[in-house]
Amino acid sequence: MSIDAFSKYFGDLKDPRQSAKISYPLFDVLFLAVCAIIAGAEGREDIEDFGEVHLDWFQQKGLFKGGMPVHDTIARIVSRLDPAEFQACFTNWMQVISERSEGELIAIDGKVLRGSYDRESRQSTIHMVSAFATANGMVIGQLKTDAKSNEITAIPELIKLLDIKGCLVSIDAIACQTNIASAIIDNGGDYLLAVKGNQETLAKAVRQALSEKTTVASVATDVAIEQEHGRIEAREYHVLPAKDLAQQFPDWKGLTSIGVAIGYRIDKSGKESLEYRYYISSAELSNERFAAAVRGHWGIENSLHWVLDATMNEDDCQIYRGDAAEIMACMRHMALNMLRAESSKKASIRRKQKIAAMSSPYLEKVLLAGFNAVGKK
Repeated sequence: MSIDAFSKYFGDLKDPRQSAKISYPLFDVLFLAVCAIIAGAEGREDIEDFGEVHLDWFQQKGLFKGGMPVHDTIARIVSRLDPAEFQACFTNWMQVISERSEGELIAIDGKVLRGSYDRESRQSTIHMVSAFATANGMVIGQLKTDAKSNEITAIPELIKLLDIKGCLVSIDAIACQTNIASAIIDNGGDYLLAVKGNQETLAKAVRQALSEKTTVASVATDVAIEQEHGRIEAREYHVLPAKDLAQQFPDWKGLTSIGVAIGYRIDKSGKESLEYRYYISSAELSNERFAAAVRGHWGIENSLHWVLDATMNEDDCQIYRGDAAEIMACMRHMALNMLRAESSKKASIRRKQKIAAMSSPYLEKVLLAGFNAVGKK
């Protein structure tokens, strides 16, 4: 049963409430919240409404024998959970049932939860850093950045939680730091880091080393041309060994390759643009693998962040009490993973959510697919 699979990974979470004051078991509320978010719930009222509509289904599973809690109770329970403990359960779930393959790309990127701003206490919006396995479109881990810090300190902590052995980890230029490169190498992975002005000396050396590739016309077969929505885009990719640079920059552990992605674009108004993106990597990359990795990292915006905003309305979610925003973000990642794992219905994420809201048997199918087969190859 789906409830048994859920209990296997999340059943040991500590209840922060005093035992004498517990009317609704923690497990029941967590299972309700995850099911409701799978079915499209966006806030605490939606979770309560979903529970009321499906109360018979929950009670058949032995849950909520005394009835459904109101939304304030649901919000209070969720907000008091230990986010680190919840994240650990999530990561353990993904490591057990999601297999990493040699050379797989894991994209790490950050996203602001705009609705998490607390207007009463003026608490800042929170920023989640997520690790995304691009091959199967699954979130495999996430952390909230500390209020007094940023992604640079959160990413090494996230890397420690993940199984990245044999994988290529791609991150934007903000994380082009020697300690992050070392953390990836030390955990058995390879890095692909974008290089910009925050590493001015390194960026200048990489541009100089690749200058011939960016000034000499490329062979036509190396150029990928796309035309859609009235715009034309052409991209080409070049990689060189980084032997000389590795000697020049010994602090960059394992530095093996450097690369450039060149993008030329004409929009529907006829405006032209040309962009060069430079990268360093500890992997020995071919042009083909480099191109696939760069495109794969860009895909996190469409496959994760865009879906969270456009389909799950994450940015509009006005939840900020306690640690509720972070817990709810993790639950949305759980829901998205499970909806993608359910492959019997060829439909969009939004349509799957609607079907799950209307059909308890299909919701059960999503839960079972998620907890038993996420990411299996």
